[in-house]
Parts: sequence; structure tokens; C-alpha cells
Amino acid sequence: MKTIARTLMLSALLAAGLAACSGSDVPSSGSNVSGDRPAQSTARWQSYARAADYPGTAAEDAFIAMRDGVRIAARVVRPSDAEGRVVDAPLPVILTINGYNSRLIGDVLPSTGYFVQRGYVHVFVDERGTGSSGGKWESFGEVSHEDFLEVLEWIDDQPWSAGRVGTWGPSYMGITQFFAAKHQHPSLKAMFPIVPMGDAYRDIVFTGGQINAGFIPLWVGLVNGLGALPLAALQENPLGGVDVLLDHVTQSLLSFSVGTVGEALLGTDKVYDGPFWRARSPLEVADRVQVPTFLVGGLNDLFQRGTPLLYEALKGHTEAKLLIGPWTHLEGSFGGGLPADGVPSLDAIALQWFDRYLKGMANGAERQPDVTQYLYGEERYVVEADWPHPEARALRLHLRGDGSLSEEAALPGEASNRVLQQPVNGLCSMSASQWTAGIIGLLPLPCATDNRITELLERTYTTPPLERDLYVNGPIQANVWVSTTALEAGVVVRITDVSPDGRSQEITNGILTASMRAVDASRARMLDGQSIQPWHLFTEEARQRLSPGEIVPLNVEVFPSSFVIKEGHALRVSVGASDLPHGLPPLPDLIRGVVGLLTVYSEADYPSHVVLPVVETVPAP
Repeated sequence: MKTIARTLMLSALLAAGLAACSGSDVPSSGSNVSGDRPAQSTARWQSYARAADYPGTAAEDAFIAMRDGVRIAARVVRPSDAEGRVVDAPLPVILTINGYNSRLIGDVLPSTGYFVQRGYVHVFVDERGTGSSGGKWESFGEVSHEDFLEVLEWIDDQPWSAGRVGTWGPSYMGITQFFAAKHQHPSLKAMFPIVPMGDAYRDIVFTGGQINAGFIPLWVGLVNGLGALPLAALQENPLGGVDVLLDHVTQSLLSFSVGTVGEALLGTDKVYDGPFWRARSPLEVADRVQVPTFLVGGLNDLFQRGTPLLYEALKGHTEAKLLIGPWTHLEGSFGGGLPADGVPSLDAIALQWFDRYLKGMANGAERQPDVTQYLYGEERYVVEADWPHPEARALRLHLRGDGSLSEEAALPGEASNRVLQQPVNGLCSMSASQWTAGIIGLLPLPCATDNRITELLERTYTTPPLERDLYVNGPIQANVWVSTTALEAGVVVRITDVSPDGRSQEITNGILTASMRAVDASRARMLDGQSIQPWHLFTEEARQRLSPGEIVPLNVEVFPSSFVIKEGHALRVSVGASDLPHGLPPLPDLIRGVVGLLTVYSEADYPSHVVLPVVETVPAP
């Protein structure tokens, strides 16, 4: 498209001209505010490897008494010599706090042996109410936060600890790192969270105000399945272990898990953002994290939104780095496909990080690139100076009545389009794989790479084939004007890459319940005077109920991505009414909007459009 090409060129010239006039970098939304970190757009990855110091490992169980008498279980893995003798010397410690089962997790993760054989003690801890730990599980609740501080103090007192601790682990084990770090314990020196969540409500549990029906039941089942078996407690004391098992079933499973999920489905106060979800959100404590932190995220991860926000929250006050790969949650947990394009394996990156900050080795870890992202379309990793991209400029594309997508605004009286409201579309899409943590993606389904089946029940808006590459990097906002014949509606917006043969590859998406549309403008992310990432309130007080036929604007948050629509391909925006299993409305909302007709408007008075953060130049290989 010539107009898109002109916009990109003018944006680049404008940025260059302003920089030349000021004699310094131009501040932009999301730019580094610390003032003391050099731009690293020219940094390149350096490989890192170190031979093992010890040939073996040895594991033992331990129990840590908490302030209230509850015992927290730990699995301590230490290096051993060729004869199997445990190395009796103080060493730096890697701490992993999980909610599954340290007896299972600690003994099967290949990274455990990799770190331990290179001179670390690896301590795996069962969060309260899981594995062999006593007490009640409350999913990252504040009682557990205090436990994490006591665990750090216990590690400090052990003869095998050198008093320097780093935290490591994916998913659950990445989230707990922030709640341990918030205490600023002097022995905690570094973090390596892999695919962690940032905002419990918006990232995962109630995306857009709808229950994540794909991952949350799966995850709760996993915690209560694996975490219910107190293997270490049973071995230590069979009768005591049975008591722990019964507590897990009655307190953690029946009381907390079933109760919380049931309340959400029935539409109680758990469907709204508030203290319960804030206490479980790492973003709420990121300002208290003071240690060097290396973050790993995925473009199709469950926490696609939250991980880069955590990087942004940290980078102004501590050393922080961000690596985003082409991963679902399962793939991202292990850094699937690495090493690639000069980027080392996750274990090699983590080893260099811990060697630098726990062992004090001058190995250049701090000089590795600050931000590394995979680019869909280019199908490779690139190094960028920062996130959000400091050179991004806003490009507005309008949803036209004829199904086109263009920079030209809609005309008065332009046609609108209708979508059938139903709760089950999306089951055959890339989104279904993403929001089941990658499990559905393991099946050889053609709809995982082609959204045309899903689009049969949606309305699509497509550019002509592009005349030059279009590089998009960052959050995306869709502003869609709609009405419904029902009392409620959900709106799903997908961004796809349409290849010359017609295949529509979904890149990212967003979802929003219409009555939850209220935003806090003061917390929205702006770019060139336009909002590209809304902040929805998701409170009961802010809820705005619909009347049939009422035309309302919905600011749909489409999760951030990095991609290039290649010359000859087209960019598509698809608008639908559901995205199962990503989103399922709570029962009261489902009843109000289960069937109806959703109208998407495209005219001068109701100008539906998307705002994209575009960058002029794709980094060279």
C-alpha cells in the first residue's frame, strides 16, 4: 500500500529531524527513563559455556518451620564427586519455589544437574499447601509471600550456603521469584524468571473480563494433582504425610480451588479486579525488586502481555534484560529452538547470569543485549534497543464497510457488518493452542496455521497486498464501534498475516466484554497522541450495562507482538464474538449475551479502526 509506505517514511524522517534539532535522543512512550543505561541496539549476543566442576549430584529432603508452625518442604540438590560424596563446601544457591511437587520437579528438570554440576546448590521449595508442605494453598497469596522471606533466611543459615542466592524457573516458578524479591533480602542477588505473569487479572484469569476456560482449569488441576502428593512427608512419617494429603484435598482443592473457580463462574466479586488479584500480580511489587533480572517471554505465551510489562517496570531502577521467542507457554518454559541466530540456549544464558551475579565472574553478562525479540514474518531473532520500541510510530488503519482495511477514514453512511453472537468460535485457531499453554498446538490441526475456518463466523478487514514490508512492534489497540440485539456482547479482534495463497496466519488477538469497556485514560499507553494500550478498570462500579441497539465504542487491548508483514502479503483484522477457550463469560454474562446479532460499524460517525506501532526499518540479520 503506497499510503502505508509514505507514513512509514515520513515517520522516520520526522524522528530523525527532531533528534537532529535537539542533539539528543527523542523521548517516546515507554523509553528508558533511568538516564544511565546506554542504548544497546548495536549489541550482539556472545556465546557462553563453562565445563562442569563436579561429575554428579545428590539430593535430600528438608523441612523448614514457618512462624505459624507450618512446615515448608524443600528438596536440596548439591554437587557430588566421582564417588558420589556430597561436596562439603559453601556454594551459591539457586532457589526455585513451585506449586507442583519438588520431589517431581527437582528430580526431572535437566537444568538442575546443569547448574549444580557447575558449582551451585539448587533448592526446590513447595509453596504452602502443595507437595510435602503443610498449610493451605492460596495461589500466590500474601501468607506465602512471607514464607518466601523465611525460606531465604533459612538458606542463609545452612552450612552449604555461601550467602548468595539467585532465583530461577519457568511459569509458576517465575512468578514466585517476584514475591520473594519484594522483601529485598540481602542474600538475594539475581533473578531469572521464565514466562512469568505480570497482572493476574488482565494477563490470564479474566482477560477482557472473561474467564480463561482453557488454561485455568488445566492449571488448577495440575497444581492439585501433582501438588497433592506429599512424597517427602510420606517418606519421613507416613501418618504425618497422610495428614498433609488430607489437608491438601480439603483445604487447597475443595476450599480454595473449587471455591474460587466456582465463584468466578457464578459471577461473584471474583469476576472484578481488586485486592484479591492485585496481591497475586508481580507488577504490583516490581518497584521493590532491586536485583539484576533476566526475563524470558513468548509471542504466543500465556503471559504475552505481562512479561514485557515486567521488563518495563524493572528497567528504570535495576539491571534488566528481555528475551521474547516464538513460543507458547510450554515451548517458552524451555526456550524451544535455542540456540538460534546467535542467541544461546536458556541454560547457557542463565548460567552466565548467575556466574556474573552470584559468583562474581567478569563474564560480560551485563553486556548481552537488553532486548531480543523474535520477528514473525522474518522468522528470526533481532536485537532492539528497548521495549517498547523507541522508534515506533502510530499507524491508524480503518475498518471499512466493504471489508477493506485502509488509512482512509470511513465515509458517512458506509455499510456496517453483522456477526452472529455465539460462545464457541475460536476452538479451531492459533488462539486455542496459545490459551491451552501449547497443548492443542501439539495436534496436527490445519487451523493452527490457518484461521480461515475461524473467520467464517467473523468479519474480516484486509489491506491490499503490501508494496513494502510493514514492521509492527509493540501493543496494539482496536477501537471498534458495536451494537447488539442482546443484553451483553463479547468482541474478539485478531491480527493475521494473509499470504498470497490466501492462508490467514493469526499473529495476536484481544478480547473484551462490552459492559466492561470503561477505561482509565490516565493509565493508557499513548503513541503520537493515540492510545495503543488501554487500561480497563474491570470493577463493578465501572461496569456499563448495554441496551439492545445501543451503539458503543470498545477499546480492545490486542496483546503486544513483533512481526513483519512482507511485501506481497496483506494485513487482516478479524472481528468476532467469541474466542473459546481463551474467553468464556461468567454465567450471568453468558445468559445475557449467548445469542444475538453483533453489528460492527464502519462510517464517519462510528469510525472503527486499529492503531499499530510501526517501525521504519527491520534490523539486518
